[in-house]
Amino acid sequence: MATYKKRGYKPKNKAEEVEQVEENSTTAEVFNTLDEGASRTEEWVAANQKYILGAVGVIAIVILGYLGFQKFIQEPKEQEAANEMFKAQQYFDIAVNGNSTVRDSIYNLALNGGEGKYGFLEIIENYGGTKAGNLANYYAGFSYLNMSKYQEAIEYLDDFKSDDEMLGPLALGGIGDAFSQLDQIEEALGYYEKAVKVKTNDFTTPKFLLKAAITAISLDKVDVAIQYLERIKNEFPKSVEANQVDVHLGKAQAMKK
Repeated sequence: MATYKKRGYKPKNKAEEVEQVEENSTTAEVFNTLDEGASRTEEWVAANQKYILGAVGVIAIVILGYLGFQKFIQEPKEQEAANEMFKAQQYFDIAVNGNSTVRDSIYNLALNGGEGKYGFLEIIENYGGTKAGNLANYYAGFSYLNMSKYQEAIEYLDDFKSDDEMLGPLALGGIGDAFSQLDQIEEALGYYEKAVKVKTNDFTTPKFLLKAAITAISLDKVDVAIQYLERIKNEFPKSVEANQVDVHLGKAQAMKK
C-alpha cells in the first residue's frame, strides 16, 4: 500500500531510500515517455504538414462549395420551380372541383402545362431535386389516378417522398386505390396498411383503416378486418368512417361464424 510522503521528506532507512529512488525513476520514466511521444507527434506533423494542410483545404473547399451551391444555385432553383408550380396547381384544383365532363382535359393541362407555363411532368423533368419537383410527383400521381390511368398513378406516387403528416399517407393510400382498381387486391391491402402505419392522425388513419378492413374482408382475412374496424371504433369514434364500422363489422363477424 502506498503512503503519502511530504515534500522534502528524507528516507529513514536504506529500504525507504531505495523505494524513493524507484519512485523518482518511475516518474521520470513516465515523463520521458510522454516527451518522446510528443516529439514523435511533432515530427510526424512536420513531415506531413503539406498533406494535413491539403486535407484541411479540401474540407474547407467542400464546405464553402456546398454553402455556395445552396445559396446561389439551389435556392433560386427552388423559387423558380415553386413559381412554375402555381399554374399547374390551379389547373389541378379546377379539375378536382369542376365539371366532370371537362375534368380530364383540365388534368391534362395540369400535367402538360398551359398558358406558357410548365405542367407537373415538365416540372419533374426540369426541377428534379427540388421540393416543388418532388411535390409535382404527388400531383401528377393523383391527376393520373383521377383520369383512371392507374399504372401511371402508381409510378408517380411511388416517386413522391414526404414525411408530411397528411401527404405521405395520402400518397400511399392513392397507390392502394390504384392497385385496387387494377384488381391487385393484395397489393392494395399492403399499401393501405402502409398508409395507416406511416403517420397517425384523425383524418388519414381512420380513412385507410376502413379501406384496409374492407379490402381484407374481400380477401377473407376476417380477423385482420375485425382488428382494423375495432381500432376505428375505439380510437377514432368521431371520425366519418366510424359511422360505417358497425355494418362492416357485422359482415366480418358473420363470415367468421
